[in-house]
Order: sequence, then structure tokens, then C-alpha cells
Amino acid sequence: MTVNGWLQILLLFVLVVVTARPLGLFFAAVLDGRKTWLHPVLAPVERGFYKLAGVDPAREQRWSDYAIALLVFNAAGFLFLYALIRLQTVLPLNPAGQGEVSAHLAFNTAISFVTNTNWQSYGGETTLSHLTQMLGLTVQNFISAATGIAIFAALARAFAREKTEGLGNFWVDLTRSTLYLLLPISIVTALVLVALGLPQTLAGSVDATTLEGANQVIAQGPVASQIAIKQLGTNGGGFFNVNSSHPYENPNAWSNMVTLWAIVALPLAIAVAFGKMIGRQREGWALFAVMILFLVIGIVVVYWAEGAGTPQMNALGLVGPNMEGKEVRFGAPMSALWAVFTTGASNGSVNSMHGSYTPLGGLVPMFLIQLGEVLPGGVGSGLYGIILYAILAMFVAGLMVGRTPEYLGKKLEAREVKLAVLGVLVVPLVILGFASVSMVLPAALAGTANPGARGYSEILYAFSSAAGNNGSAYAGLTANATWYDTTLGIAMHLGRFAVIVPVMAIAGSLAAKPKLAPSAGTFPTDTPLFVGLLAGVILILGGLQFFPALSLGPVLEHMQMLSGLIAN
Repeated sequence: MTVNGWLQILLLFVLVVVTARPLGLFFAAVLDGRKTWLHPVLAPVERGFYKLAGVDPAREQRWSDYAIALLVFNAAGFLFLYALIRLQTVLPLNPAGQGEVSAHLAFNTAISFVTNTNWQSYGGETTLSHLTQMLGLTVQNFISAATGIAIFAALARAFAREKTEGLGNFWVDLTRSTLYLLLPISIVTALVLVALGLPQTLAGSVDATTLEGANQVIAQGPVASQIAIKQLGTNGGGFFNVNSSHPYENPNAWSNMVTLWAIVALPLAIAVAFGKMIGRQREGWALFAVMILFLVIGIVVVYWAEGAGTPQMNALGLVGPNMEGKEVRFGAPMSALWAVFTTGASNGSVNSMHGSYTPLGGLVPMFLIQLGEVLPGGVGSGLYGIILYAILAMFVAGLMVGRTPEYLGKKLEAREVKLAVLGVLVVPLVILGFASVSMVLPAALAGTANPGARGYSEILYAFSSAAGNNGSAYAGLTANATWYDTTLGIAMHLGRFAVIVPVMAIAGSLAAKPKLAPSAGTFPTDTPLFVGLLAGVILILGGLQFFPALSLGPVLEHMQMLSGLIAN
């Protein structure tokens, strides 16, 4: 660890915190339907979309209608993307002549991008055409992120309103999230990335002659536009196989800084937007504080673990950071920060290979995913995910003082608590269920590259990443096989939509309740005490659910490393 490394990390945190408030207030204004500086240009476009689609923007939807519209829309998106991938050989804009994609890989990829996971069991530059990348993957990067923002908006209205069934209109929230929020900031970010050296072209590839005189074919394409929204929308799916460690996706320290900021900027800003939309900004900042707290702890542990190297390296006189699987352009500090940001934010992009991290360095990203992708989680999805934990935290607080729990002025009864428990338990059930089955199936074990604890960690990480809608991988696992493509696809689907439905049911229940005035017995939810309680509930629930599983993987591997039984 170096002073320079810590200064780089500190700079990123400062940038994120400084931009959170203006972005959050703008988000709140758009989702509340208030006019912004973009409305003179975009409002006619918005009205045109509603007219073409036959949508009445003034019509409010109940939670069930809102959820059904969301599910039907995403189902249609899945079918369209699946067909596009399967038919890419007969469609235009395929200059590299990419071939047919198998049914199981197309199934996995379509679910992956629809659910905002962007797990990739393929190499983008060698598998998918430009049309598939642009019309399929990039479009879903926008839509899946907008879907998460829409759910957040509906839940915020549930706390802001009382004695009503209306939670807004899914089609309006989807349109505004895309048109006013994601699209403008993505265009600006893409232009910045082009200026920093990312390609944006419809050409297929270029030929180059290496220093040894050999011919090399270098793939390229519409890269900058996909990278901008993949980061801002917490999608993570890269144009190239090695993702943001590729010089065309991340050519220098400045592009690394911009894309690192983009990974967490919007999820953290939405915490600020939540406080504004419910009229209790301090509560929004309290959630923001919990998210930042876990990110800070995560980066301290990962940077320490990677910066210290391994006992085996130190014994050989190689004192210094573990640089295996890391880009020398970014080094240990920026690689460690990226690993924490991308797994805390449900992003999944990588600028280094997590499978090459030390056992403890790899444990933290895995555990951040397993905590539910709420720190800060995906755009919108992180906020509604942490609200589930906040409901459980207030239930625990109510039990301790013998009062009926309430949160943000709404009484929490058995229905809300049960639904919150259901939403929190979906992800660990899917992760541990599929991982345990995979550990005894010969076809699944054949996909691991390493035996013992590392091979187990590869499988556990894969299902954690899928069910958590993250998309990063521990490396070493050959996932492009029928078993993994199918089960990981199912895990992604359940991890996304089996959480959304309980969240929407909670929103419907809360919106129908009256607001309660604060009393002497009301537990304040804007204080350090609440921040500590919520952080403790998240950590304890995560620990209780996953500590036994982690003990058999990275924890065991760490003990083996210290005892000299393994080299890394």
C-alpha cells in the first residue's frame, strides 16, 4: 500500500460524494414530473412516445398493474433479444461474420442483459455482431437500468403518499428514466470516452503488424456508446472479452477514473433522490452513509490484502502487491477500488481478474454481492433492496423496545415484514441451492479450472454473481455449457424479478396507509444510531447466511495459503 494509491482512492470518493447531491436532486425532479432544463427539448419527444404507444401519462396504476406491465415488458424484451442473437448470421451489420450462437448461450445472454446482470459466457468481439451489440445489448443496458429506476420511483411514492392505490405509471417512469436521465448523461460520457481514446465505429476490425513481424487482427466497433451506459446503468457487460482491462475499453488512467466514477455515481445519487422525493432528505443521506461505509471498509480490506502480497511471494524476496491478473496501467489500488465498486454497485465490469486475487481479496467482492447488491447496488435496485433491510432493521428495533415498528412515517405490520423477508431470502436460496447441486454434479465440476477450495469458490461466485445480478466472474469457470448457461440464467431471473414483485407489493401496502406523525417513541432514522443498526442487520444477515459457505471457499484457501499448502 502506498500514499499515492490512497490519494487516488480518496479522489474517487470525493468525486462521487460531490456529484451525488446535484444528480440526486435532478433525478427527483424528473421522477416527480417537475420541469427541468431538458424539458423544452425533450418534452415534445416524450409526448410523442406516449401518443405512439397509446399511453395516458396521467393514469395512475395500482401496484399489481404496475408490476404486470413491468413483467410483460421485460418478457417481450427477452424474446426480442433472444431472437436477435439467434438470427444475427442473417441480419445486417455483421462485418466480422460472427457465426451462430447456441440456444443455451442465447438464452443465458438474453436473460443476463434483460435482468441488468450482463453475465457473459462468451467473448463479445468474437461472438456477437455489431447489430446485436447495439440494438440488443446496448438497448437493454438502458431499459434494464430504467426498469430499476421505475421500481425505485414507485416505492418512493409509496412513502410520500397516503391512503391511495396509485403508485405512478410504469410506462411514464420507464420513458422519463431513459429519456431525461440515462440517455443525456450517457451521451456526454460516451463523448468523453471517445476523446480519451475509445473507438466508436461500425468497422469490423483493423490489421496490424506486430514488432515480431506477425499479422494481428484487432477487433473494434461501437465501443464507447456501450461502455458509457454499461457503467452508468450498472450493467457491466463489456464489448470485449476481457472487459475494462482491454485498452479499447479502458485505455488510460483518465478513462479508468471516469468509468470508476460512473459505476457508483447514479446508485448513490438515487439515495439522495429518495430523501428528496419523500420530503425527508436526512433519511436519504442516512442510507447514503450506510452505502459509503461498506464501500470504504471493502476497499480497505481488499487493498490491504492485495498490497501485502502473499507469504510465498515475500519468502522469495518479491515484497510488494499481488499483481497477478492486474493491469500494470492501474496497479493494485485502482484494481482493488474497481473490484469493490463493481461488486458493491451490482455492475460486474472488471479491470482486473478477481480469480487472481488473494483469498481475502477475492472474498470481499463475493461477500458484497451476497449481501444483496445494496451497497450501493444497481441503479434503483440498490435503493429498493436496502429498503427491505431497513424494514427488517426497524422490525428488530420495534421488538427491542416493545413498540409497533414504523419507518418513514408508515406503520410496519406483518404483511410488510413477511414480504421484506421473502425479498431478502430469494437471493441466498438461489445462490446456495444451485451452488450445492453444482458441487456434486460431474458435468458442473468439469467446468472448474482448479480443484479444492478455489474451484468451489469459482462455482459459489458464479451463482452469487448471477442471483445478485452482478455479472462479474471469479475466472477459471467454463460457464458456456448447457448446465451453467441454463441454471445461471434461471438464477438471474429469480434474483431480479422474484425480488421486484415483493417490493411492489410492499409499495402497494404502504401507499394505502396513513402517515404517522413522529412521537416521543418514534425511532429516528436519520441518526448515526440508525446507520449502525441498518449496517449491523445487513452484515449479520449476510454473515449468518453465507459464512458457512465462505468458510469452505476463500476462508479455507486463506488458511491453506498461510500454512504453505498452496502457492497463492
